[in-house]
Amino acid sequence: MPKSKRDRPVTLSKTKKKGRAHKEVIVNGIREAVEKYSSVYVFSFENMRNIKFKEFRQQFRQNGKFFLGSNKVMQVALGRSASDEMSPGIFKASKMLHGDAGLLVTDMPKEEVESLFNAYEDSDFSRTGSTAVETVELKEGPLEQFTHEMEPFLRKQGMPVRLNKGTVELLSDFVVCEEGKPLSPESSRILRLLGIKLATFKLNLVCRWSPSDFELYREGLDLSDVETS
Repeated sequence: MPKSKRDRPVTLSKTKKKGRAHKEVIVNGIREAVEKYSSVYVFSFENMRNIKFKEFRQQFRQNGKFFLGSNKVMQVALGRSASDEMSPGIFKASKMLHGDAGLLVTDMPKEEVESLFNAYEDSDFSRTGSTAVETVELKEGPLEQFTHEMEPFLRKQGMPVRLNKGTVELLSDFVVCEEGKPLSPESSRILRLLGIKLATFKLNLVCRWSPSDFELYREGLDLSDVETS
């Protein structure tokens, strides 16, 4: 009787940051989920927010499981090639795990999964170091959204301000952030004070695998790249 691919030993010695036992727990967890549920989705994410992601995951708590972490460890769990994949064709999904990515293993109908992912989008304040998606500039004059107590703090953030009869006044036009440039700590603080949310937390489906088929969602991906390897 041929030996099951699921029983093959896995080498995790190339990954160093966390212990071997921890990685084996992740690998085993993914493999158990693949055996339990009918479909595997690879998704990418932008501007991850842990609390918001936890809320999104709750929609799958009865019929699915999410995995985030090292792409290499997740690839090992699924199999990196046709020769070591845990189920026929699943290595194609494994090859889509790169960058900011994760796995969803679920029994939820395909149409429902697609609807939940496509509909989800949540704005949030940008963090230091993230790239500004637009230019924000304040014009010279009174800043009535700020109380007089804020004037010293605003000056510490580099803003040319003063108090004029108890009102915070901007002495010259001031660029808070420029599109395409990383946000400084001061810029991110000012944007938060202004209530301007430039970051959008999004989850994008990349591909879906099931025992009967494999589907790519993202335009520009070439299925021929993963057909054989």
